Amino acid sequence: MILGERLGEGFFLYQDIIDDTGPLSAGFFTFVDLIFGRSHLAYELIGRLFILFQIIYWNTILIKYRVFDENTYLPAIIMAALFHFSFDMLSLNPALLGSTFLILALGQLFSQTVLQKETSESTLLIGIYAGLAAGFHPSYIMFLPYMIFTGIAISGFSFRQLMLSLVGYTLPILLISVFYYWNDGLQEAIDIWPLIFRSSKVVFQSYLSWLIIGAFPIILSFIGYFFSAVLKGSTINQQKQRQLIILWLIAAGLQFLFIKKQAAFQLVIFLPGLTYLITQFFLHMKRGLIPKLAFYLLILGLPGFSWWFWQSNVDNPSYFVSEQEASSYPSKNILIMGPDISEYQQTKLGGPFLNYQLSRLYLDQDRDLSEKARLYQMFQNQKPEVILDQEGLFQAILRDFPELSRHYSNPKNGVYLLK
Repeated sequence: MILGERLGEGFFLYQDIIDDTGPLSAGFFTFVDLIFGRSHLAYELIGRLFILFQIIYWNTILIKYRVFDENTYLPAIIMAALFHFSFDMLSLNPALLGSTFLILALGQLFSQTVLQKETSESTLLIGIYAGLAAGFHPSYIMFLPYMIFTGIAISGFSFRQLMLSLVGYTLPILLISVFYYWNDGLQEAIDIWPLIFRSSKVVFQSYLSWLIIGAFPIILSFIGYFFSAVLKGSTINQQKQRQLIILWLIAAGLQFLFIKKQAAFQLVIFLPGLTYLITQFFLHMKRGLIPKLAFYLLILGLPGFSWWFWQSNVDNPSYFVSEQEASSYPSKNILIMGPDISEYQQTKLGGPFLNYQLSRLYLDQDRDLSEKARLYQMFQNQKPEVILDQEGLFQAILRDFPELSRHYSNPKNGVYLLK
């Protein structure tokens, strides 16, 4: 929300604002801010529209390509329940935006399992959708090797199809690069992107807390896989589709090597695969008390238990912004150089550093003269009226740029005011 608001004022991500959000997500947040401003309700409703699209599209794909022996809307019900794994999976976020395009790419891969002829449109779309997903959420770059491997090993891509898919993947990346080149920010973008993967990880929620809530769906998934792969025969197409799903889940797990915010909203990428496997469980166990009990525990128990659990257990309180009735610096543009961003609730971002972990890594780099001039220019162009220096980063900047001291007073420790 803060990023979209700042970009709407004419600044550019990476060039003027240091944050790890994907450039396409940043552009989307700017559009949302232009239409709705700081509306929490808008972010909730738009997020649910994307969720609804994913649910409908994935269920349609499973029916269209005859993934199961019978047509059913059970996957839609299961996927809707899984989205209630955590409160932060329901609101608009970069992972949700990126996963929407990855599901579109997965749907095109499924089409390759049933078509008996080369389809240039489908292979091109696989690459374009995967490239867009990486543009929305950088950690989804992990799905590039997934796309290549599954395309060759499972979908039987020819060399021509593989090249076409790779061209489609690079197309969104090239368009993003052209945008930054036109706005004289390509070098800044090239400098920042590697830092996104090198910045330190922040653990907002532990793996243990995820396992406590997710144990039941995971058990159902394992049983569903056992039923579909061992106890029941499958067509060649269904075997390929199952392989696509298993490799999808592996790639989804590997992307956690790249993410820097360990929070439950990152798990949204697992939901298509889990939905597929859990549906197999219910389709193969239709009668008796066990499937009925498992169904109600999943559909009603999972959302209710997750709501209770997250109300009672918060691994990292800093994941939530502390509420503020009034700002200490009303109607001023401020820059917070630290992890506590609660002051932004009543004020606007007024400087270049939004993501604290990435900003700290950016400031700790050795700089030549031109890079020092660029950093100084960032402050000169934006001139935040108030700087809250929670960790002493701005104090270190003043030692490198004594000229900035002439523009700011230091009335109390950690607070700098524009003169």
